[in-house]
Amino acid sequence: MNDQITGPSWDLTPVYKNLKDPQIEQDLNALETLLSEIDNLNIGLDNEKSELAKTIFAKIEEATELFSNLSTYSSCLLSVDSGDEAAQTLSGRLQRYRQQLGTYSKPLHQFEMLADESELEAYLSGEKVEHARFSILHRRQLSSQILSRPEEELIEGLSQNGLHAWGNLYDQLSGTIECDVLVGNQNEKMGLAQAATLMMDQDDLQRKNSWQAINHSWSVHEEACAASINAISGWRLDVCNKRSHKESVGYLDSAVHLNKISMETLTSLMASAQKHNGLAQRAARLQARAMGKERLSPWDSRAPAPCLQAGVQEQVMTFEEAVELIEDAFSGIDKGMGEFVQKMAKDGWIEGTISSKKRPGAYCTSFSKSRTPRVYMTYSGSTSDVITLAHELGHALHFWVMRDLPECQRRYGMSLAETASTLGETAVRNALLEKSVGNAEKLNIMWEELSAFTTFMLNIPTRFEFEKRLYELRAEKPLRPDELRQIMSDSWLEWYGDSISEPDPMFWASKLHFYISGLSFYNFPYLFGYLFSLGVYRKRHELGDEFYSKYCDLLRDTGRMTAENLATHHLGCDIRDQAFWDEVIDSISPRVDAYEKLLSLVKP
Repeated sequence: MNDQITGPSWDLTPVYKNLKDPQIEQDLNALETLLSEIDNLNIGLDNEKSELAKTIFAKIEEATELFSNLSTYSSCLLSVDSGDEAAQTLSGRLQRYRQQLGTYSKPLHQFEMLADESELEAYLSGEKVEHARFSILHRRQLSSQILSRPEEELIEGLSQNGLHAWGNLYDQLSGTIECDVLVGNQNEKMGLAQAATLMMDQDDLQRKNSWQAINHSWSVHEEACAASINAISGWRLDVCNKRSHKESVGYLDSAVHLNKISMETLTSLMASAQKHNGLAQRAARLQARAMGKERLSPWDSRAPAPCLQAGVQEQVMTFEEAVELIEDAFSGIDKGMGEFVQKMAKDGWIEGTISSKKRPGAYCTSFSKSRTPRVYMTYSGSTSDVITLAHELGHALHFWVMRDLPECQRRYGMSLAETASTLGETAVRNALLEKSVGNAEKLNIMWEELSAFTTFMLNIPTRFEFEKRLYELRAEKPLRPDELRQIMSDSWLEWYGDSISEPDPMFWASKLHFYISGLSFYNFPYLFGYLFSLGVYRKRHELGDEFYSKYCDLLRDTGRMTAENLATHHLGCDIRDQAFWDEVIDSISPRVDAYEKLLSLVKP
């Protein structure tokens, strides 16, 4: 890869000029004042006074906006330079406010949950509260799980040094663990993030060496990881048991509700994935064949497109070329989409530089006060980078079309969060394919599509299956590292079958998603979002010129409808019916056929 190819630095100065900007202290002081006022006002809520509740709601929304703005700013700075001590200090100061905001919001949430119908309706009649009607009524579906106010506050308070402390331990481990990776003929000591980048190397042996080194490093710390994952899952199970005072609460209930889908929809989604497991395994075997193997290896999950023909290398694009390509692809859907891409680049809302100080990964975030998005990634010119940029710009567009809505209507479940991003990916993949010349170059582009399909249809269900089994067995006893390795291996083999050479037994330790203390089952929403987005994209040709306006309407409603109502209202589909998911996955089959046909021509 050309080391000179990189992306721009983002511009954060419209938010705060720098860490010494006096506006930061002003916002911190305003936040502290608001939190104190909320705490004092909460005393009167025991009598279920709707007018008082309206006042508290407005102050919580204001405090949330201030906190979010400050937190996003410090996170952005630390993403670019994880060693920024001033940003670390700000982040540390915000920890206390995060805890207070969570604790002081509990009484209002309790009021919203337990108020009788007349009191609730009086509360919802408030102008600002009315905007939150959907989210409040959706939250009330869990009213049977609510405990007393002292109990709720105790759970929230203890979680900071209990549940979340175990998640923080894992984060600290992942940031400090080093690996001895064989690079060429020499062992090199490096962090996990750097070692992970070698998993994207063209050379199979290098990817294997990196994978083995990463797994070895995690195995050294497997007791600590086992303690963390047992504590996190055990905490959640204990809370579920505590909340089952009126009716049984299962370990999946919270994740399903948070994603604003029904258990019926989740069951249909996973059943469809299982039904089409053969197609996904076939795609995995085609990937292996392209790499000159009979089966995929666990170190191939992030492998680049293999070089299938002499002289045909992976396309390398400057950042400016990538922006132009994405702009054109998005404009093919609607001119306004393309103009938005240009605005993101022109206004300095994209961070794409290469630096050893940067944290790995890519994300889209937004500032609550200015209501402007930012995209973070490391751009080096690869096809994968171009698609990642398109993915994050899809997220940014989702935010942008919702920017005029109240904060409470801009909070959507993760299951719907991937709708716009995956659609952006699809549009750009198709654009790259149209511009490609020759079968080998077409295969390079199609590789990204095939890789996404196997990731979502095999790797994501593997994670889901592991987490399910973890909770089922953890309900009986804490699990030893060897038991966790076995559960992980069994889950890999169940979904990948003979399309993979061997399982990844240490994936339970190396996958950070299992250790996010604030979220469980951070897996099935990816599969949902991927397939749902493809279902939306299929409507493009059916709706023609009307598609974009209807698409924007759908995105705007993601924070004020369940996924089921969204699909019915905007797509005329029932996502509780497995047939919806079957039709979407069936539509991918011709793309797998096309890849196989082209591969046979290039590599008989």
